[in-house]
Amino acid sequence: MPLRRDSTGEMNVSVEWKGGMAFQADPPSGFGFTLDSHPDYGGQGLGPTPMETLLASIAACSAMDVVSILEKKRQEVTAYRIEAHAVRPPDGEYPRGFIEVEIVHHVSGVNLDPAAVERAIELSETKYCSVLATLKGSPKITNRFVVA
Repeated sequence: MPLRRDSTGEMNVSVEWKGGMAFQADPPSGFGFTLDSHPDYGGQGLGPTPMETLLASIAACSAMDVVSILEKKRQEVTAYRIEAHAVRPPDGEYPRGFIEVEIVHHVSGVNLDPAAVERAIELSETKYCSVLATLKGSPKITNRFVVA
């Protein structure tokens, strides 16, 4: 299914409650997925938690940038894995957002130039990764409600 893009820069995602703590996300790509809470917090483990998807989004966004940049630099990547490590406040302290994130890039390839890899990671972090830019930028967030 092709990605649905809005040239205005807007994106809309619908998230519908499926009972318990499970929610079905319907993103513009058309690739819906279920989010759930850990069973210790009332979920049934039907999908990743929102914080897990956020951490995975950080890793995937950076990885996509790095692969694209290295391809443009004619670097031959044969394997690539990112480990994203995050620290949150302990249970009972709220909000429990990430207070520290470390991203470890494991890149393998034929005659890879370490300087090119380092520069690709730097460009992802400082210029291209929209997820990191959003987290660093503290976007304005508003709420409103409709009672049906």
